[in-house]
Amino acid sequence: MDLPATLTLPDEAATQALGRAIAAALQPGEAVCLTGPLGAGKSTLARALVRALTTPDEEVPSPTFTLVQFYEGPRLNVAHFDLYRLSSPEEAYEIGLDEALDQGAAVIEWPARLQDALPRDRLDVEIALSDNDKARVARLAAHGAWEGRRLEL
Repeated sequence: MDLPATLTLPDEAATQALGRAIAAALQPGEAVCLTGPLGAGKSTLARALVRALTTPDEEVPSPTFTLVQFYEGPRLNVAHFDLYRLSSPEEAYEIGLDEALDQGAAVIEWPARLQDALPRDRLDVEIALSDNDKARVARLAAHGAWEGRRLEL
């Protein structure tokens, strides 16, 4: 699948498959920025991505209260950030966003909190609710090193 793209995700399994495909394409120094309303599937996608990079049974709690969770993988380390409670872009860098990108990759929920300080090399994934209770629509946009890249779904 060429980027940018719009995908219909008919169920949770499709959201997980997208997370695994993104994990397979993710490289050191890159970020995946997830946006969408509460309950859209951002955490489901992030959990599948982290498990694809670590182990299938990796415990992947939401970082809502801790703000960030770090994971070590055999190919790539990944940090999962939830920036919902941040009040300034600088706070993301204070809790280790630079280090996460230096040592691996990052998954960022609520990236709008970074304003103009978004990572250059990133894949933006916007997940929206659809008319069907279980289906979602994902819009993917590539920036920097992600431009021209394909995802294998």
